[in-house]
Amino acid sequence: MKITEVIVRKIFEKSSLKAVATIIIDDVFAVHDIKVVESFGRRFIVMPAKKISFDVFKDIAHPTNLETRHMIEDCVYQAYDMFKDIGHGRLRFDEDESV
Repeated sequence: MKITEVIVRKIFEKSSLKAVATIIIDDVFAVHDIKVVESFGRRFIVMPAKKISFDVFKDIAHPTNLETRHMIEDCVYQAYDMFKDIGHGRLRFDEDESV
């Protein structure tokens, strides 16, 4: 499995929610609404989830191991860092890149 593209759709400056992104896997599968959050001096991603009740959310899609989670984080952070000043963008990963 390889992340072939990251699309950063929205950048929020004055919120702990910093961005909303989509990843494309192997050019055939998209995962939308991955959030980049910064809180208490820490940055992390939040996978897409649906609200089940007032304060309970359930992941719609998520990595099943730490290696895959790190791969997703690295790609999303790279795209976010590249586009945070302009607010949106697409980052395409070539086949020879090791992401």
